[in-house]
Amino acid sequence: MLRNFLATTATLALTAGAASADYTLHVVHINDLHSRIEPINKYDSTCKEEDNLEGKCFGGVARVATMINQLRSELDGQNLLVLDAGDQYQGSLMYTTYKGDVEIEMMEKIGFDAMAVGNHEFDDGDEGLAKLVNGVSFPVIAGNIDVSSSNILAGKVADHVVLEVGGEKIGIVSALAVDTVETSSPSDAVIFSDEIQNLQADVDALSADGVNKIIALNHVGVTKDMEIAKMVSGLDLVIGGHSHTKFSNTEEGAMAYPTMVGDVPVVQAYAYSKYVGHITLTFDDAGMLKSATGDTILLDASVAEDAEIKARVAELAGPIDEMKKRVVASSNGAIDGDRSVCRVMECPMGNLVADAMLDRVKDQGVEIAIQNGGGLRASIDEGDVTMGEVLTVLPFQNTLSTFEVSGATIVAALENGVSQMEEVKGRFPQVAGMSFTVTPSAEAGSRISNVMVGGAPIDLDKIYGVVSNNYVRNGGDGYKMFRDAQNAYDYGPDLADVTAEFLADQNGYAPYTDGRITVAK
Repeated sequence: MLRNFLATTATLALTAGAASADYTLHVVHINDLHSRIEPINKYDSTCKEEDNLEGKCFGGVARVATMINQLRSELDGQNLLVLDAGDQYQGSLMYTTYKGDVEIEMMEKIGFDAMAVGNHEFDDGDEGLAKLVNGVSFPVIAGNIDVSSSNILAGKVADHVVLEVGGEKIGIVSALAVDTVETSSPSDAVIFSDEIQNLQADVDALSADGVNKIIALNHVGVTKDMEIAKMVSGLDLVIGGHSHTKFSNTEEGAMAYPTMVGDVPVVQAYAYSKYVGHITLTFDDAGMLKSATGDTILLDASVAEDAEIKARVAELAGPIDEMKKRVVASSNGAIDGDRSVCRVMECPMGNLVADAMLDRVKDQGVEIAIQNGGGLRASIDEGDVTMGEVLTVLPFQNTLSTFEVSGATIVAALENGVSQMEEVKGRFPQVAGMSFTVTPSAEAGSRISNVMVGGAPIDLDKIYGVVSNNYVRNGGDGYKMFRDAQNAYDYGPDLADVTAEFLADQNGYAPYTDGRITVAK
C-alpha cells in the first residue's frame, strides 16, 4: 500500500530509540544512478556479463542492494536514513525500453526513505515524474518547484519531509536545478524558483516547528551545493547530485568526503551506481552538529550481487539482450566520452557523433554539425562495438534535425555552449565542419573567437545549413536561438542509428581529436 505524501511535510516513524545527550545519525546515499540497472565497465557504460564474471565490472542495482543491506545489518538498532539525490531515470536501454518501471521496482526492492527530484525525472514530461512518485512508497521532494498548476503533478511532490528516526525529527529539504527547463522536459505548468531562497524558507519553517536537524538533499550540482552550504543557515548536511562529482578520502583527484563549507559538510557519491556514500553525523543535546565523518564505498567486484535482484535484472534484460549484443562495428581504440572531457573541450566521442551527423546530411548542403556534450552519456572501449554500447552513449532517442541560421546565430549558439564551462554543463558544443577557440577566463558571452567554417572565417550574415539533434534545435541546453531557425526539420533518423551506421562504414574506427576546438589559456 503506497503511503500518501500529498501534504507539504510528512512525518514518518522509522526507528525507535531513546534520545541521549549525543545523537548519532548514519546517512547512506546515492545519486545519479541514470538507469545503470546492470553492472558498468570502467567507462560507465553497461558491462558485458563475461567481463562481470571475470571481476572487471562495478555497480549495478544488485551491488547497490547488497551494500545498503550490509550497512543496514551492520548498523542494526542505530539511527539510519537511506537517501537518493535524484536522476534515477535515463541512461540505459532499461529506461529506453521500460520507461521508469524498472527503476521504480528496484528502488522499492532496495528501500529508500526519501528521494530528490532530478532533472531527468522530467525526460518524459510531467507524466514521467508522476509515474515515479505514484510508484514508490517514499516521498519524492523538491522545494523550489511549484506543481500546483499541473493536473498531473499537483499535490504529489512535497517541498520537504520530516522523518522521525530514533525519537528525533530529521528535516529533509530539497532543491532542483532551475535550468531543468532547458535540460529536460517539464511542462510550462511547473514553475521553478530560486534554490537558495526556497531552501532557506523551508529550513526556517522546519526550525519554527522545532526541527533542529536538517539535511538538504539536492539535485543542483556541486558548485551550487557549496553556495547553498554557505548561504542557507540552519543546514547540518548537504547531499548533492547532478554534477556526478567524485568525493573520496582515498582516490586521487577526488574532493574530500565530506568537504566542509564552514560548519556544514557537503557530500556526493559520483554516479552510475558505482559508489554508495555513508556519512555519520553526531549532534549534541541542543541539536548542534559536533562531527561528520565517512566516505564513499566503491562497488567493485568484491561486493557480491544480490542474487534475487540479479535474477530479476537478467529476466528484464532478456527481451532487449539480443539487440544489445548485436555487433555493429569495431573500434581501434577506446572512444572517450567522459563528461569531464566532453563538457569542457574537444573529445573523441564528440567528434565521432558530430562527424556522423554531418556525414549523414552532407548531400543536403549542410556545413556545420553541433552536438551538445550532455547528450553523450558514456565511452566505448576498444574492440567490437555493440548496438547496446552505442545506445548507452546516446540513450535519449533524439532524432537528427536540420535547419538554417545565420553565422551570427551560430556564434551566439557557441557562446551559449561555452557559457557554463566552470560548472561542466551539458551545453558544451561538440562540432564538425567548423572550428573555434574558447577562452574560459573571459566573461561569459565573450569567450568565442576564431570561428572557421570549412576552413574560412565565419560570415556573420551568411545563412548556413546546420545539423544537430531535435533536443538542441528546440532550445534544449539553452540553445533558444535555434527555435526560430529557417527550414527546420526535426524528424530525421535516431541519432544512435546514425552513429552506429557511420561506425560500421569505417571498417575499424580510429578515435581522434584534430584541434577543431582550441581552449585558450
